[in-house]
Amino acid sequence: MKTGIAGTGRMGAAMAARLIDVGQEVTVWNRTPAKTKALADAGARVAGTPAALVAGADVIITMLTDDQAIQALYHGAGGLLSGNVAGKLFIEMSTVRPEVETALADKVRERGGSLIDCPVGGTVGPARDGKLFGFVGGSDADVARARPVLERLCRRLEHVGPVGAGARMKLAINLPLMVYWQAFGEALALCAPLGLDPDRLINIFSDTSGGPNVLKARGPALAAALRGQDTGPVTFDVDLIRKDLRVMIAEAKSLGADLPVSQRALECFDDASREGLGPKDGACLPARFARRARK
Repeated sequence: MKTGIAGTGRMGAAMAARLIDVGQEVTVWNRTPAKTKALADAGARVAGTPAALVAGADVIITMLTDDQAIQALYHGAGGLLSGNVAGKLFIEMSTVRPEVETALADKVRERGGSLIDCPVGGTVGPARDGKLFGFVGGSDADVARARPVLERLCRRLEHVGPVGAGARMKLAINLPLMVYWQAFGEALALCAPLGLDPDRLINIFSDTSGGPNVLKARGPALAAALRGQDTGPVTFDVDLIRKDLRVMIAEAKSLGADLPVSQRALECFDDASREGLGPKDGACLPARFARRARK
């Protein structure tokens, strides 16, 4: 099965590298061609345009920042839908509102193609190792067709409903994690008088009911942030966390619900971004709040 990947940012590049490693024939496209060089060196083909990417692939994966990026990539001049997409399967993996995915699926279907949505849990490391968690929305037939690719990227796949259901599940799954970064920062502020070593502090939290899985996965980065040290390669930056929270709050409002805790967390993270932390890894957020609380 020939696979195309549009967008070789952190996650797109990691997924492409994973598929190359397991023997998939991969073609990539990126708005900035230089960002495809490492993948080309690893064996990927490079398409000159999104339309050319579609022409050379059976399955096309897209993972983009937001709905505006989706609009530009799919519908822009020379975009994914500008050529012959009949019989092609698109796997849309962005974290966006469900209505974005359902509207896109309708447009793809009008052109004779198919689309499922499969946003994922996990960052660059799990993507590179094929250990993401995929939340899939789409028809049974389309999901079955996508499995040979998705099972190489994901340790677990959950087909949770029609197109858009994956997006809804991903928003729900990510919400507690986004809020936790703020809650953990507040907890650290209470620990400040103890003067404990950051590694020991993270270890204690991760072995209690106050420690979700993310503390085990990101413990070293969090400890580094508490020391004021470099947290290593960025996996999920503060501005992306803010974007996801805005999407969650907007989706809740469309359902007639308020998310007061999420709204307040977003305000705190907006402050962090204004201080210049937008491009930094989210691991810096709890440390930032703990430091501010001590002043």
